[in-house]
Amino acid sequence: MLTFEQKQQIIESFPELTRKEVSMKRLNYHYEDSLYDKTVVVQHLHPNGNGFVYVEGIPGYETDDRGLVNIREASEEELKKTILDAIRALSTEEEEEEPVEEVWVNEQGQKLTLLEEEGFFNIYHGYNLEEGFGDYKEAADYLKEENFKLSKG
Repeated sequence: MLTFEQKQQIIESFPELTRKEVSMKRLNYHYEDSLYDKTVVVQHLHPNGNGFVYVEGIPGYETDDRGLVNIREASEEELKKTILDAIRALSTEEEEEEPVEEVWVNEQGQKLTLLEEEGFFNIYHGYNLEEGFGDYKEAADYLKEENFKLSKG
C-alpha cells in the first residue's frame, strides 16, 4: 500500500489539480477547469492512506452512492489512471445523442414516422399519433410486424 506521502506526491504530479486542506488533516484536490459543478477529483486523502477519487459514470469503476472509489489499496499505476480518468471525465462534454427520427415505409408506399420524444418512441401517421413505446426495439419490432421497413433516404 502506498503511504500518504506517496499518494500525495502522485496526486500533486497533476498540475491541473489544486490542493485544499479540510478537517482532520485530510486533503481534497480540485480540478478548477471542470466543465461541471463537480470539481473535486480526490476527496479526503487522509494521513492513514485512505481517500477517494470521483469517477461517477466512468465505465470500469465500482463506486459508492456518491460516485467515489476508494484508493486505500491502489497501486501507483492504478492511482494515476484513476485520477487521469476522473480529470478526463470532468473536462469532456457529454455528447447529446440526436433523438431518433426515422421514416418507415410499407409496400403500398404508406409512411410512418418514428420519433423519440421525452424518452418515448412514438409512431406517427402524418400528425396523428399511432402508437407509443418505451424503447426503440419495441417500436421497430412493431413496425416490422406491420410490414414497414426503414426508409433508406
